[in-house]
Amino acid sequence: MRQATFLSGMLLALTALACFATLDTTTKYITLSVPVLLALWFRYVFQAVATTVVMLPQRGRALLHTERLFLQCLRGVLLLVTSLFTFLSVMHMPVGEFTAIAMITPLVVTLLAATLLGERVSRQRWLLVAGGFAGTLFIIRPGGGLFGWTMLLPLGQVAAYSAFQILTSKLVKTEDAVTMHFYTGWVGTLLASLALPFVWTLPQTAGQWAGLLLMGAMGAIGHFLLILAYRRTAAATLTPLLYAQIAFAMLGGWLVFSHVPDGWALLGMTMIAFCGAASAWLAVRESRLQLEPMEV
Repeated sequence: MRQATFLSGMLLALTALACFATLDTTTKYITLSVPVLLALWFRYVFQAVATTVVMLPQRGRALLHTERLFLQCLRGVLLLVTSLFTFLSVMHMPVGEFTAIAMITPLVVTLLAATLLGERVSRQRWLLVAGGFAGTLFIIRPGGGLFGWTMLLPLGQVAAYSAFQILTSKLVKTEDAVTMHFYTGWVGTLLASLALPFVWTLPQTAGQWAGLLLMGAMGAIGHFLLILAYRRTAAATLTPLLYAQIAFAMLGGWLVFSHVPDGWALLGMTMIAFCGAASAWLAVRESRLQLEPMEV
């Protein structure tokens, strides 16, 4: 039974990653004909409404209880900025390359944890952080013919999402995870709604409606499946699997846009995936060693 639960958690996580890759691929496709801020609004309102419909009957007013309202709102702002950079990134660059760059976020969080929070980081993990950044350089190639201002967009996404993760690690110590998810969704929805009068245009085709609904569904389903996965399988096991999203994103880019990364980009993606997964493994190993009793 325990083995089945363990494997089901891994399968749920991989399915969630496939949903996220589908979300990014659909975003790239739909923003060819729909304003990006309109697509962003659809993405948030779908998830916010779905979370409310599912959780409010179960939790009631307790769902709204928080002692850190300002930080909850700030977390929502950071995720909205992250999503905006994501949408702009996939508009201007291949999905696979964007996903690989976005996956350096855990490495950046490691850097921030050491410099801002004073957490101890081993020499091996510092080397892996450096390796992940080197992989990013292979993809964006500053000074090369492929480099342009659009290559800065995924770096903006990484910066915003790293700040989001640091704030999340602070809030999760005292706040309920479902309440955090609720506030994040509605803060993003309300802020995105401010721009709606300036960008609103009724989708003209069934394909546009289908794409917008698919975006919302993939985001909501993906996050829900990931929550279920973490309930069944330890985070230490699932974290290295998260880099499989790069492969799903490459597959989506190939199927929908016939894009295949060049050799340098593939090398960079491989370096990021390896360094990220190894860093996660080292972090878990170091935490276990700290918990082991010392011999006397």
